[in-house]
Amino acid sequence: MLRATVFSRFKESERANMKIVLAPDSFKECMSAQEAARAMKEAVHRVNGDVDVTLLPVADGGEGTLEVLTYATNGKTFKKTVTGPLGEPVTATYSILGDQKTAVVEMAQASGLHLVAPDNRNPLLTTTFGTGELMKAALRHDISNLIVTIGGSATNDCGIGMLQALGVKVTTKSNVSIGFGGGSLGEVEHIDLSEIEPKLKKVKLSIACDVTNPLIGPKGASHIFGPQKGATPSVVEQLDKNLSHVSTILEKVTGKRLKDIPGAGAAGGLGAALLVCGGELKPGIDLVLDALHFEEKVSGANFIFTGEGRIDHQTPGGKVIAGIVKRANKERIPVIAFAGSVKTGYESLYNEGLLSAHSITLAPCSLEEALANGRENLAHTAESIMRVLTCKF
Repeated sequence: MLRATVFSRFKESERANMKIVLAPDSFKECMSAQEAARAMKEAVHRVNGDVDVTLLPVADGGEGTLEVLTYATNGKTFKKTVTGPLGEPVTATYSILGDQKTAVVEMAQASGLHLVAPDNRNPLLTTTFGTGELMKAALRHDISNLIVTIGGSATNDCGIGMLQALGVKVTTKSNVSIGFGGGSLGEVEHIDLSEIEPKLKKVKLSIACDVTNPLIGPKGASHIFGPQKGATPSVVEQLDKNLSHVSTILEKVTGKRLKDIPGAGAAGGLGAALLVCGGELKPGIDLVLDALHFEEKVSGANFIFTGEGRIDHQTPGGKVIAGIVKRANKERIPVIAFAGSVKTGYESLYNEGLLSAHSITLAPCSLEEALANGRENLAHTAESIMRVLTCKF
């Protein structure tokens, strides 16, 4: 097995030429992926300054993916004032990656939950219109690929706001344009795609998504994600009914059976609307690793260090660590993972190339203390692991 040969293949001379790739995700509310990678690098070099270190911060398609991809490819960011979740203007960022042909739009920049104060969260009112405005701005560049990441939304409007911003006419029985928010979807009678942004047909549209929820039903957008966006139980039922109504109309217009597609319920149904635009849903971590040319970057590495806020039963199901472990296993590179907390349920990854998993929390403490000391704790734990990897025996 891979784990059994990790140390036996290292002679002292080989340890001196060790290569380690540092590929963490962000530790949510604590440090960005870039900050985590730098903390790991400091730890590695405290033990052995000669180790060849490659920084490769990653993301799973949620918040932070724009920053990761732009950083890794030497891309360029652009700012634009767009419509926020509650209709207010917000300044959002999109980027053109280093290949000059790929644009990245992170929906959380325009329609994210973090843009709405907890007391004001109401998916009956929040809109994805600003995300459509960002997409439209990105399409003004000479690009052939558009990546839209759809994690962290404040919305449950089936992406109708986004479609409206791209030129789609969504009207009531009286031929009046509907208002913003999931609460208006029940009034939709007609959807006209004839004037949708024509440049959409000229690009490959990829949808970075880290969930597989359907659009409607007990595991759909409204029931699973609505409460965190401010929906009460009665509002959840209303939203689910409205999503079902508008998706039926979209299905008649497009011929696509949106209700049955895993991931269509992502970001309050934005996944479904992007499918209408000709997009392809992809696991966020795979899309990111492809864009980063992961296999090329890790070639020849002895170990990969990765990490994120939590390791638990959800980790094997498409999270960053699982994606990295599966890719690294093909290259026969063992992976060591770090997290703020480690709970059972991830152990199946041991059979796929995960060498070990480590909590960076050094002692019982409050969440506030853990977040405040996260960077220092990560560096301390990574240093301890490095001392094991480089020991003489």
